[in-house]
Amino acid sequence: MTKKDPYAALRYREFNIFLLLRFVLVFGWTMQFIVIEWQVYSLTKDPLSLGVIGLMEIIPAFTMALFAGHIVDQNEKRNLLAKCISAFSLISLGLFLLTWPKVVDGWSTKTILYSIYALVFFGGFLRSFFGPTIFSLVALLVPKKVYPNAATWNSSTWQMAAVLGPAFGGFAISWIGVHWSLCIIFGLIILSLIILLQIKPKPILNPKIGEPVVESLKEGVRFVFKTKAILGALTLDMVAVLFGGAIALLPVFAQDILKVGSEGFGVLRAAPAIGAFLTMLVTAYIPISKNAGMKLLGAIFGFGLCIIVFGLSSIFWVSVVALFFSGVTDGVSMVIRQTILQIKTPDNMRGRVSSVNSMFVGSSNELGAFESGLTARLMGTVTAVVFGGTMTLITVISTALVSPSFRKLDLTKDLEEHAAS
Repeated sequence: MTKKDPYAALRYREFNIFLLLRFVLVFGWTMQFIVIEWQVYSLTKDPLSLGVIGLMEIIPAFTMALFAGHIVDQNEKRNLLAKCISAFSLISLGLFLLTWPKVVDGWSTKTILYSIYALVFFGGFLRSFFGPTIFSLVALLVPKKVYPNAATWNSSTWQMAAVLGPAFGGFAISWIGVHWSLCIIFGLIILSLIILLQIKPKPILNPKIGEPVVESLKEGVRFVFKTKAILGALTLDMVAVLFGGAIALLPVFAQDILKVGSEGFGVLRAAPAIGAFLTMLVTAYIPISKNAGMKLLGAIFGFGLCIIVFGLSSIFWVSVVALFFSGVTDGVSMVIRQTILQIKTPDNMRGRVSSVNSMFVGSSNELGAFESGLTARLMGTVTAVVFGGTMTLITVISTALVSPSFRKLDLTKDLEEHAAS
């Protein structure tokens, strides 16, 4: 039996460059998101305004997702990603200018708020391209036999950035304020663009260049719905993320319930990402492909329990621990889902399949943020979070009962076939 190499993907130079790019970009993106959350809640003191942030991003991200996947499959990935990052830098610059003292003093709160929402809306449009482009580019940087290992390191890098970005963002708000925090973010986005240019353009592997858009989109959707492992994983994760979106309400917990300020907010925001990152490092050494279906069900069930504990806690460190373990369970879920997508998706359909993934899982983050904000307005913040965690548990139990084939899902054979290719 061949010994597993936990560093297989790291032996490819351009993949290492990609990981650095991924880290800088996600660090800036996640830092920007919590700075915006903090600023919006500080302006409104209304939890629904946090939900509106998610809604403003999900509308364009969801509606453009399939079309974006078609464009990604038809175009060269490196240059397309460069265009996306360039456009994203304009959003960061716009947010920086919106928090300029002269603007804040001269504009009404409503005007500033609506301007922030408009930039978030534009960011949602770009996001529909980011996911499929990055997913497709990874597959062009390493051979197929190391796809699972590349997926683990890619997800781990994402989580590391998602740990440090929010934590640094929380402290940066306290140290230098919202305005200059957004200046740092703008610099990070420009740096990510410079790093990307160190990767060479890649060939387009789609043999159907010029295929009609409608036919292309139908083919992508059909593939996902006929591949039961992909469909089951995406559906389960979508519902869990939708109802377990307590993260969107962290500014309320930090300011009004736990009363820990912006620094405590940064710690709370980083806690789940720390748990997920550590989990992903472990999975680089200990594969979780065997009995993947049951492990995925168990992980999301544990995630729901952690969300309930967090919602009921009024003690800061209990809340931090609950969020940490929500990240641990989410990390297992993410690795399994990304492995399924990488090994079961043909090269010529990666953009479209990733777009469907973003519709199921990525967009549910923002829809979950809106759901959390709305239920917090209707039920109260604590009740809304407990309700979300409870719905996650019900979803897992229902899936386990009605889908015995998903309970039996095992990826061991697929990974062995890829290793032999």
